[in-house]
Amino acid sequence: MNSIEAVILDAADPAGAERFYERAFGLGDRVRVRAADEGAGSGFRGYTLSLVVAQPSIVRGLVGAAVDAGASEVKPVTKSLWGYGGVVRAPDGALWKVATSAKKDTAPDSRTVDEVVLLLGATDVLATKRFYVEQGLTVGKSFGRKYVEFATPGSGIKLALYGRRALAKDAGVPPEGDGPHGLTIAASGTGAFTDPDGFTWQPAA
Repeated sequence: MNSIEAVILDAADPAGAERFYERAFGLGDRVRVRAADEGAGSGFRGYTLSLVVAQPSIVRGLVGAAVDAGASEVKPVTKSLWGYGGVVRAPDGALWKVATSAKKDTAPDSRTVDEVVLLLGATDVLATKRFYVEQGLTVGKSFGRKYVEFATPGSGIKLALYGRRALAKDAGVPPEGDGPHGLTIAASGTGAFTDPDGFTWQPAA
């Protein structure tokens, strides 16, 4: 497996979802939308998408743009021990965290996103880690059963694993949920497969 090219999100209103992502985050073809009659399941979908940025003003700008475009605020933008960030829910239901490790602004808001990170909530982090290593991914960082980050140089989207309950807590939502994830991962250098937590992968077009 070479790299994740895009995430494909199911939406009952794909045209509206596409307009939202263009207005809110401007991520281009890294986020794609497809029509789905049923969309995703109820409750927590088992994943979050994170936008890593350079400073607080960019966090405020992106979260504000997302809310103006139709997102709902899940966790207000605030300072914490690790930095500054907030969480919003897109109109299609996906949870997005916008965050920076910086606590002070050093330049005007550039609306620049440094990294897009897909965090998958794993029931058993170690088992899912082994699965992805078998698929050809290389571990970049690993903290036991809590967190795994894969080394994906040149990838448009970084992949990481987090315990499902811990991920839900970080996003500010209850961990319960069932039904489809409403997410497909498109990657180069891979075939179609489904991971231990039910996340589906397909070759990038």
